[in-house]
Amino acid sequence: MLSIIVFLPVAVAAGLLALPRLGDNAVRWTWIAASAVELVLVLGVWVGYDPAAPGYAYEVNRRWIPSVSSGYHLGVDGLSLPLVALTAVLFLACAIYSLRQTQRIRSFAALFLFLETVCLGLFVSLDLILFFVFFDLSIVGMYFVIAGWGHKGAARAALKFFLYTFVGSLALLLGFIGLYLSAEPHTFDIAQLAEQNPLAGQGVAGTLVLLALVVGLAIKTPTVPFHTWLPPAHTEAPAAGSAILAGVLLKLGTYGFVRIAMPLLPDTWRRYAWVIVIVGVLSVLYGALVALAQRDFKRMIAYTSVNHMGYIILAIGAAGLIATSNEQAHDLAVAGAVTQMVSHGLITGALFLLAGVLYERGHTYDMGSYGGLAASAPRFAGLTAIAAFASLGLPGFSGFIAEFQIFTGSLGATPVATALAFLGILISAALFLRAYQRIFLGPPRAAGGTTDLTAPETISIAPLMVLAVVLGLFPRFLLDVIEPAARTLGDLVSR
Repeated sequence: MLSIIVFLPVAVAAGLLALPRLGDNAVRWTWIAASAVELVLVLGVWVGYDPAAPGYAYEVNRRWIPSVSSGYHLGVDGLSLPLVALTAVLFLACAIYSLRQTQRIRSFAALFLFLETVCLGLFVSLDLILFFVFFDLSIVGMYFVIAGWGHKGAARAALKFFLYTFVGSLALLLGFIGLYLSAEPHTFDIAQLAEQNPLAGQGVAGTLVLLALVVGLAIKTPTVPFHTWLPPAHTEAPAAGSAILAGVLLKLGTYGFVRIAMPLLPDTWRRYAWVIVIVGVLSVLYGALVALAQRDFKRMIAYTSVNHMGYIILAIGAAGLIATSNEQAHDLAVAGAVTQMVSHGLITGALFLLAGVLYERGHTYDMGSYGGLAASAPRFAGLTAIAAFASLGLPGFSGFIAEFQIFTGSLGATPVATALAFLGILISAALFLRAYQRIFLGPPRAAGGTTDLTAPETISIAPLMVLAVVLGLFPRFLLDVIEPAARTLGDLVSR
């Protein structure tokens, strides 16, 4: 089942490229149909998943590169399944949103289907080499999306994105090789490495391997000070590209922390967890403060992603500090981190699609060029208000559940850092309210036109907000999946 889920999108992409006579409308609807089938398959996996069962579900393990003990090993658990579902939802939303896309639609659809395979493949990979292959291919796919369909400065932004994140992938590969060489017998299998804990008690070697992993994953996340590729990439990318970049691709980094860095290097992670906490707090505050200074709506949303990723980093760092002393707080922090990954994907994905709607109307992201749009575009104003308040973590939205877990789990271990991170919420409230007032309230301005959301725009964005509300009001169905896996991770990190 997992192999079908992973490779169906790229098979459809190959079919679209192999049938050049297929019309643009047929390409669009084929893309939407493939994404919808993916979501149905993922929902089937979710329904059949038993959170109480040990190990991984739907596991596939085949020989692949036997000379280095690397296998085609796939499986899902409570850490990966929510992100697989998030990926399916966001790619379907972007496919519907892109019904208005007219520029080289065949290549555009094929690239997004390719990216869907890459992201799904990474989240279900249980082999480091397989993980790295999907990790690297995500860079290639997004580079072409930004460079081929972005705005005026897209070529420069795409190049910076590629070079920066490729350096991160090379650092990650060094860390993977270090894990392989330290294991006995040598292996790239994540499950076997977790059982072995090969670098236990090896101070310098463990530190160097963790450093390589953290640098590679921090660039992808991104955290301060490795975030500088993110704002230009988001600003210049097409709206659907930004939604996938923020909603899914950033999670490849945070997921790597909980899947690889924490369980495979538990004692080293605990030793340097305070550094991770500091990086998390800096990302929270820096992302919020710089977002507050922006006049460009899309660039502002990009910096809020740095802020929200900071909460995740804070949580996993705090989890390392208390792994051996407070099991309940550790599990709560990890569950909050994974919930925040899902929540951020839904909310910020919607915000970037809404930014695309704004640009489509006024051909600029400058907030000072707009005003009074609520009168002429009430659906647009309403959905943007919901997304903005959801991003603040107000009760009733998924962000509240995630941030409440993160702060509750982190407060005992790092009271000062957690208190500082609270300021990020206050700053975020200020920046979103100011942006909303500029664009939608007050007297009308020249930019923006008078047209409200179209049907494809509404159908693609509104369900993301509905899911954010459902998770905020009824989080149990998500937490029941995440919490057992968080406890299993706690057992590994506390060794």
